Amino acid sequence: MAQRALPSMLVFAPSLSEGTFSMISRVSISPPVLALALVLVVCSASPARATSTAESDTGPAPRITETMAMAGFYSAHPDLMWRLSAMRELERARPDIAIAQFRRAAKYADKPSQAMLAEMYWEGTGVERDRAVAYAWSDLSAERGWLLFLAKREAYWAEMNETDRARALEVGRELYAYYGDDVAKERKERVLDRERKSATGSRTGFIGGMRIKVPGPGGIMREISGDEYYQDELWKPDRYWAFQDRLWRNGAPGQVTVGAAEAIDSDEPAR
Repeated sequence: MAQRALPSMLVFAPSLSEGTFSMISRVSISPPVLALALVLVVCSASPARATSTAESDTGPAPRITETMAMAGFYSAHPDLMWRLSAMRELERARPDIAIAQFRRAAKYADKPSQAMLAEMYWEGTGVERDRAVAYAWSDLSAERGWLLFLAKREAYWAEMNETDRARALEVGRELYAYYGDDVAKERKERVLDRERKSATGSRTGFIGGMRIKVPGPGGIMREISGDEYYQDELWKPDRYWAFQDRLWRNGAPGQVTVGAAEAIDSDEPAR
């Protein structure tokens, strides 16, 4: 399967099928929700020359290849995995399922998923319309000061009445207690640490000259180096969060190259 360059809400965006956009526009997805969804999925016209904001600042942006996905990369990145899954559910015209999966991604400090939850609650897409809850999610998504999400939050606030504003602040306190960065980042970091140590067999997660082999199509083995699989911006917490900030700090992100995510089962409760 050919890899594609896609814009990133640090999903790094889902590899959806041809015709996704026209299909989504025909189902019961409101224009504002569709507009935000397109930020996650619209394809670059020139994949070979794809760059990201972070790439222009600090060198090549990290890449998530199909081989990395086959090797279990997304098991260590539930934020990205659940956002990919949610976007595919939107593609299948199942926004009720998508919103539950965006919540799962939000549990691991995924700000773009929190922004999608805000928009879906605001428009009543896949859930009963609730502007107070929408604002609370939007405020949470803007927690790191990313301009695009700050602007959306302020636009919501300007359209709310005083009753909804007061309730939004109450709802927000509950959301921050479970989904705020103070707890959600730590949740994500525990997964990264566990999966890295489990894969390397080292308490320090040292990768050395590791080579990772996975069966590909037709049983042909594929191989990837530990250095490529365990790119610092994708595995070391401080670098991971810093990379997201570089992508988003001044507005919409650039592009990164991604492969498809594998499906995994989970018994996590959707909150």
